[in-house]
This record gives sequence, structure tokens and C-alpha cells, in this order.
Amino acid sequence: MKNPAGGKPPLFSWRKHWAQRFGIAPFLPMSRAEMEKLGWDSCDIILVTGDAYVDHPSFGMALIGRLLEAQGFRTGIISQPDWRSAEDFRRLGRPNLFYGVTSGNMDSMVNRYTSERRIRSDDAYTPGGIAGKRPDRALLVYAQRCREAYPDSVIALGSIEASLRRAAHYDYWSDTVRRSVLPDSKANLLIYGNAEHAIVALAHRLAAGEAIGSIRDLPGTAFLLPRGETPGPEWIVLDATADSPAAPAVPLQFHGPNEKRPKRLERLEKHLDQRAQTALRLPSFEAVREDPALYAHASRILHLESNPGNARALVQAHGNREVWINPPPKPLSTPELDGIYALPYQRRPHPSYGAAKIPAWEMIRFSVNIMRGCFGGCTFCSITEHEGRIVQSRSEASILNEIGEIRDKTPGFTGVISDLGGPTANMYRMRCKDAMIEAVCRRLSCVYPDICPRMDTEHAPLIQLYRKARALPGIKKILIGSGLRYDLAARSPEYVRELVTHHVGGYLKIAPEHTEPGPLAHMMKPGLESYERFRTMFDQASRTAGKEQYLIPYFIAAHPGTTDEDMLNLALWLKKNGFRPDQVQSFLPTPMALATAMYHTGRNPLRRIDLSSSKLETPRGERKRRLHKAFLRYHDPANWPLLREALRAMGRADLIGSSKKHLIPAAQPFHRTRPEQPEQPGRASSRPQRGARKK
Repeated sequence: MKNPAGGKPPLFSWRKHWAQRFGIAPFLPMSRAEMEKLGWDSCDIILVTGDAYVDHPSFGMALIGRLLEAQGFRTGIISQPDWRSAEDFRRLGRPNLFYGVTSGNMDSMVNRYTSERRIRSDDAYTPGGIAGKRPDRALLVYAQRCREAYPDSVIALGSIEASLRRAAHYDYWSDTVRRSVLPDSKANLLIYGNAEHAIVALAHRLAAGEAIGSIRDLPGTAFLLPRGETPGPEWIVLDATADSPAAPAVPLQFHGPNEKRPKRLERLEKHLDQRAQTALRLPSFEAVREDPALYAHASRILHLESNPGNARALVQAHGNREVWINPPPKPLSTPELDGIYALPYQRRPHPSYGAAKIPAWEMIRFSVNIMRGCFGGCTFCSITEHEGRIVQSRSEASILNEIGEIRDKTPGFTGVISDLGGPTANMYRMRCKDAMIEAVCRRLSCVYPDICPRMDTEHAPLIQLYRKARALPGIKKILIGSGLRYDLAARSPEYVRELVTHHVGGYLKIAPEHTEPGPLAHMMKPGLESYERFRTMFDQASRTAGKEQYLIPYFIAAHPGTTDEDMLNLALWLKKNGFRPDQVQSFLPTPMALATAMYHTGRNPLRRIDLSSSKLETPRGERKRRLHKAFLRYHDPANWPLLREALRAMGRADLIGSSKKHLIPAAQPFHRTRPEQPEQPGRASSRPQRGARKK
């Protein structure tokens, strides 16, 4: 058996499948008629997705589909099938190799429901923005229908919904702990994280005649085994049901850039090969379902085992079977990432949609993704659970070439690139200065509580990219629309000047998330002093450039670890600084996030969990969450009755009155109050009051 943590062949080094002779499809086929035009009698691989098919690298199925096509496989797409029967899943026939099943670019429950569990009225990934074109828990439903359509077919799960549900997980919408999606879906394999290497290897090995039951060594995959069985005799399974086996698992701490590599690092290096054949047994599904402390403990272990350089496999029993989760995939190299983005995308929706607009496509069609991954480690965010903490960056040439493609081929382009970014706008080419330290490090964040001295935070490559991009012929302006990590930006005054002078369209969004130490510590976010330092730099650079520009801070309500007093202090800060948030969102517990474990268990998995672990203040219940959201919208008359009641109960009736020192007035206005703003996907956004000073 091959080692799942071992080396991997370069992504484009595989010998192409024989079907490459059919050439490149204008669009990957979605019907039998399209297959016949291409001369195909069958598909090697069929990708099923809950999104509309947009042939663009920002849409997961297009990226994976074009990658498989480049490997020589005939790849078809079933987009937004009718899930009420198996018939629509037969539209392209039986796949020769496997079905690749996803719910789409978003978790289907996040896509359909707000943080208050209300059904959303639209779907940005559907033609016309129409809601209801995918089922709840689409990954499970689609996989089951594929199994009904062709019972002997191989089924592989993927996308963010698979990544976040690969182990037993808390499901906010049912308020229960659910099993891994593997046993419920009837799938053969789950691929999580950056799926390119795993799915390419899977396709080639199945094409070579290897049985799916023998493919157990792919990094970033999970599969089912009978209880007590291992993938091979070389594996050692250690008990982590109560604590993590400690010896090589203790996090490394470094205190300065010139500090010598500790001797313990050399000892840990010797453990890496052994760790590659070691698995940790998590508490079973049944145990974490019944015991919140064990759930928090399992969450902690899962996140500690997330560095592909040193992670161990994880095993979690589900009844008489076990979910075996191989270590995460290694990051893509820059040439591999460039190769993916150089594939022959049409960069527009499939012609079958006609003139119908797809909101998600309209939003990103003039933007360029320059990187993947995020080392911020924010506990409420799902990016690191899916894309990983190691930033993977494209080359300058690849990015500039894509800008040229947009300019020359995208209908409606006016010369403005809406974004050069990714999960974070300014982590381009940043990573640990020492590859071996990076391989053994077990920190959950490279920037909390402080920026690690081993992290290369140089902004010069990004500044150079900005300058070259806006110098391209036909490019009038480059905007930065991705969220900015302001604690990193504040380290580079030159970057702030470059950004403010050339790349801000009046407003720049950043995410302090809160003002109070308690919530920020449970979010793993920097303190407000970092925001104030960046704000001062932003204001100064705006004045120097002769521009009136504003910061748009995002805040989050009802996050675990937040008290009523924390939200009151945030509201007072907002009023003092002249902010009136328009669209606000309460914390949404997504599967597998550390903050979700806090919400469900009332315990903090950022620390070791034991019987003495203290309980965590967690805003739960409709009224409490509504109150915390009302503090963010303190200026909305519809929220004043609830806030008056809360302030009196808190002993802060002194904040009720009509002067500037008061938070809310004592009386309702005579006119009808405006209903609360509908909730939007994302976090709370704010904009300054008219006439407020620049932020």
C-alpha cells in the first residue's frame, strides 16, 4: 500500500487517458445531444452539481471538469438535476469510471437558510436567482440518487459540503450531531480540501483497472472500513478518545526570527515518517452525539491534525463501521495552480441558460482569484477547513494573462477589474520562512495572538502585481474587493499607500468583527488597536491622495464567548464613530468550525478539554440572538423596544434618552417603524453616516 502522506506526482505529469483523441469540448456536455456532437458514446466521469454550470475557474465543477478533460477523460456535467427521482441522474448514461458529486460552491444548507433558519428568497448560483433548485443536504440526496440510477457505479463526494461534513458534526439546522456524510450517502469515497491531486489520481487509477476498494492511500480522502480494520498492516492506531498522544504533537513555539531551530525540531523531524503511518482514534459518533465535552475534544484534535506536513490520519467509529480520514492534501505548487487556470474555459454560462442571469457569475466575471488558502485561523470561518492554512499563489504571468482574457473575451467588460484577491486580499505569496518549521508547526493561526515572527509578511510581490496589472493596455482600474487582513497590511505603509491611492473605489471593506477582548479571543482575531492603527494609515494615505474614502468594517453578532455587555460596548463604539450598519448577520454555526463546537458544547476547543474545563458564555435562543443583532442596528426604531427592555435589565437605563450621550430614545416615533432589514449572506457590514468623519 502506498503512503497517504508521501510524495505526489506533479498534477500534469500523468500519461493522458486514451480518450484525449476526442479533443477539447466547447462546453463540457450536459446532454446526450452534446455528447453525440463530440462523438462520444459515453462519459468516463460525470460531475453532479447543485450550481448552474458556468465554465469559469471560480466555479468548482468547471475547474475540476476542465482538469479531468486535460487528463484525457470524457467529462460530462449534470447541473441542478431534478432530485425527486433517479431519472435525471441517468441523462448522460452510466459513467465508465465514477460520479463526482457535489452540492456546489456553497454548503447547501448555508445556501438555502439564513442564520435564523429562515429560507432565503433567492439562490445566486441559479439562473434568474431562483430559489429551491437544490434539495436540503444536496450532497446526500444527489449521491443516493446516483446510487439508485446505477447501483454498481463508483461515487466520490466533493466540495465544501463534503469537507465540512467528513466527520461527525453539529448540524445547526436540525440542532443535532449528525454522522459523517459517508455512511448516509452510500458513496465509495469522500474527497475534501483541494481536490485536484486526489481526483486526478482516482481517475487514472480506476481507468487502469484498480478497484475502488483498494484505493486507500490518497491524501485528502475519507472512506469507510469495518470497525477495527486498518487500510494496511503498517498502520498504528493510537487512542485519542480522551487526549491527543503527546510526544510529537506538542506545538512548536518560536519567539524571534533569529532564534535557533530548537533541538526538539530535529527530534520531531525523525517522527514525521512514523506519523505518516499513524492514525488517531477520535471519540465515536455515538460518543460525541451524547457528550458535548467529547465533541469539543474531537473538534480540537481534528483541527490540530490539519497541517499536511505532520497531520496523522483520523479514525471515527460510526456503529459497526469506521470513517477513516487520511491526512490533508499537500498544497498545489505555483506551476500546478497556473496550469489549472490556463485551461480552456469559456468564461461564461452554458448556452442552455439563454439570457437568464446567474447572480454569482455576474458578481465574479470581472474578478481574478490570485491565491488559495488562509493562515488567519478565524474560528468562525470555513476557509481553512476546506482550502487549508498554507497560502498557494499563482504566478504574476498567469494572473496578468487572465486579466487579458477578461479584457478580450468577456462580454460587457468596461476596463474595470472588480477584484484581484482570494480568501484574503493581501496574503499573496506569504508563507513560513522555514519549510521544515512549517512542516512540523501545529499553530491554529499564524497571526493570533500575534503575527508569527517566522511568517513572511512582505507585500512587495503584491505591490508589483498591482502595478503591472493596472499598466496593461485597456485596463482603466483595478479594484480590490476581497476582505483585507489589516493587521498584515499595517506592516507595510507602502502597500497601504498603493492600495488607497489606486485600488479603492471610495469604500474598503475590512473585518474587525468586534471591539471587545472576550469575543475577539474566541474568534482568534486581533484587538481593536490593530484596526485603529490601520485606520490612521488609511486616513493619512487618503488625504495624501486627495481622496474622500471610507472603511467599511464588518461585525458579527451572537458569536460564542460574547456577552450582552460586549454587544452594548460594540453598539456604543459604533455610535461614537458614526457607523450605522445596514445589513447585519448573527453568527452562523457551520459544520466543523471551531466556533461551532463552542456554540454546540459551551466549551472552548482552543484549550485542552477535560472535566475541569469551564463553560463558555454562548448566545443561544431566538430572543438572545435577536437582541445581539439589535445592538448592531441600534439606530433602527424597530429594535428600540427590545433594546430598552434589555438596557433596563442590565442596569443601563442611563443610555435611554434623547441626547447625544444616549444610545436610543425613550419613545418610539409616531410614524410606522421600518421592518428589520432582510438578512444577507456574509457578515455584518457598515457604512458611515452622512457627514461622519472618514474611517
